Amino acid sequence: MSRAPALHGLGRWLKPRPPARPPQPAPADEPADELRLALDALRRAAGIAGDDLAMIEGLLNLRELEVSDIMVHRTKMATLDAGQPPADIVREVLASPHTRLPLWRDTPDNIVGVLHAKDLLRELQALGNEIDRLDVGTIARPPWFVPDVTLLTDQLKAFRRRKQHFALVVDEYGEVMGLVTLEDILEEIVGDISDEHDKAFTGARRHPDGSVSVEGSVPIRDLNRAMGWGLPDEEATTVAGLVIHEARIIPEPGQAFIFHGFRFQVMRKQRNRVTLLRVVPLRATRPRQTPEAR
Repeated sequence: MSRAPALHGLGRWLKPRPPARPPQPAPADEPADELRLALDALRRAAGIAGDDLAMIEGLLNLRELEVSDIMVHRTKMATLDAGQPPADIVREVLASPHTRLPLWRDTPDNIVGVLHAKDLLRELQALGNEIDRLDVGTIARPPWFVPDVTLLTDQLKAFRRRKQHFALVVDEYGEVMGLVTLEDILEEIVGDISDEHDKAFTGARRHPDGSVSVEGSVPIRDLNRAMGWGLPDEEATTVAGLVIHEARIIPEPGQAFIFHGFRFQVMRKQRNRVTLLRVVPLRATRPRQTPEAR
């Protein structure tokens, strides 16, 4: 067998090569753009549409969202006061649609544990249903705090790794901002997951003239889903926060502002909190691209 081809190849390998150019950093959004282009090609080739397409796009969106974008804001959190009489705590747990409830002591900002309804029932059974002997502090689970800037992809992995479904969200100063659950992340992929215990959205009310009364603490994402709007939620979590961010002031009742195609009028305020607004769409708005709106 002739060795000429092998020697020829060796000679090419030994020949001096021009210095390699240093790798050029790719734009930060290039991988996401490439994935979306591939998804678009797959959609056209395989006819993927509807819920299937929304779920795939929802998965891609997880790379761009933080837990602060989907968390239940602290003003909407259902919590328990550890200092209440045991009978009152049991009554509140039974009345709540949630199985896990943050437990605070002295002040609502001092979260000392998370009470699981199953743990409560087991303890009551062990005590022979003698509620007065119940000490929720002994059965509450330690709270798990996560930074508000955690990406949803990382939080999903953390939920799986720790085998937990519930975490409290804190800002850079350690202040509780809200809570996030595994279900919240799954809803970003598959859309709303409702069961017989879920309560209807009650933070806004339409008026015959087309305006909408909105509680200031309503999360922007919830309002967008309920009304089919496209208000931005990058700089603020709640509707009141959006108004304050855009106005650059803490407005007074009666003041009105126009931005993002809507007119916002402050109707009620308590101390430094905007508690009620009237929002008027000024033109037909195109819903933002969320898994539920696609």
